[in-house]
Amino acid sequence: MNLIRLATKNIAGSAFRSGVVFLCALVVAGLSLSTVLLIRGAQESLRLALERLGADVVVVPEGESSRVETALLMGKPTTAWMPQENVSKIANIPGVAVASPQLYLASLANASCCSASELFMVAFDPKTDFTIEPWLKRKLGHELRLGEAVGGHLVFVPEGEENIKLYGYFISLKGNLEPTGMGLDQTLFLTFDTAQDVARISRTRAERPLEIPANSISAVMVKMKPGADAHTAALDIIQKVPNVTPIESPELFQAYRKQITGLLRGMLAVLGITLVLSLVLISLIFSMAANERRREIGVLRALGATRVAILQSLLSEAAILALGGGAVGIVLGALTTFLFRDLIVRSLEMPFLFPSLPSLLTLVGAGLIVALAGVTLAALLPAFRISLQEPAIAMRE
Repeated sequence: MNLIRLATKNIAGSAFRSGVVFLCALVVAGLSLSTVLLIRGAQESLRLALERLGADVVVVPEGESSRVETALLMGKPTTAWMPQENVSKIANIPGVAVASPQLYLASLANASCCSASELFMVAFDPKTDFTIEPWLKRKLGHELRLGEAVGGHLVFVPEGEENIKLYGYFISLKGNLEPTGMGLDQTLFLTFDTAQDVARISRTRAERPLEIPANSISAVMVKMKPGADAHTAALDIIQKVPNVTPIESPELFQAYRKQITGLLRGMLAVLGITLVLSLVLISLIFSMAANERRREIGVLRALGATRVAILQSLLSEAAILALGGGAVGIVLGALTTFLFRDLIVRSLEMPFLFPSLPSLLTLVGAGLIVALAGVTLAALLPAFRISLQEPAIAMRE
């Protein structure tokens, strides 16, 4: 009888003990994978958000930085206004290569003139934009025309319709950006000309017109010249442009980064406590099993089984239970995180992007290794002690 068959028979012969070890491996692997998925998904989402914005400095109206960050990160519609003349002032700051204005708008809530309720809309200037325009040229081969827009990954045309209706204005959706796991996925991007056209049409077709204050913008995206210092430029903006707040790229979404750090610490603490308790329980279970099987092990030794073979048999049981429980735990952890990802985003108010298949497979492998190593280490000491038992003494007990 080989080691695997012997280990399998021993597992089947002690269903309760095996079930407890299996459950411990399941919890450890599932919780480990879920923790890593959440933290890594949030961090990856923030990284992609910064890449998508592409700005070294984001200039917003004074006192509006928190609302603007929340809008960009979570897709919550907001409006913010500052004079359009700020664009030229910022563009003249030493080291600034491009200063591109944006307008932040929102569709009406539950209005017949809007097929998308409370949709966050970002209008950009095609002449200076460096975030959406490169994508347009690469994917569409041309700029957006009047009445056209591109959407985030989750923006779509309502079923049975050909366009998105906003304020009674029909907008043609020309494409969707790659997913980021954040508010940009639920954002509609259009040009300044289209935004102004929507505002004009809304005066006669919408339940409430779209108001865009004259000569106003919501934010300015700043791209620095190669080698220029963004921090120095931010200080210059504070001194030369009144009533604005420049946010440097490393400081963008800082509140959410702290939130993610706090979440990471909390989940790691829970994971650490769970891991320690599970390993202690597994060790106790294997100690009890080893004591109960002294006579059986003594017979095996008397029949010629070596100490190494006995140790391998006991560790094989641990490995089978660890891999089985770990595999089930990983499937449940990944499935739960995937199915409830939207609820997680809303409850924790943080972005989240489910990893790609290659990344997920890597994490699955790591989870199985954690379960296998944990259970095997917990079983190693009691297995080693019983393997050293002399056959004659073991059979008499």
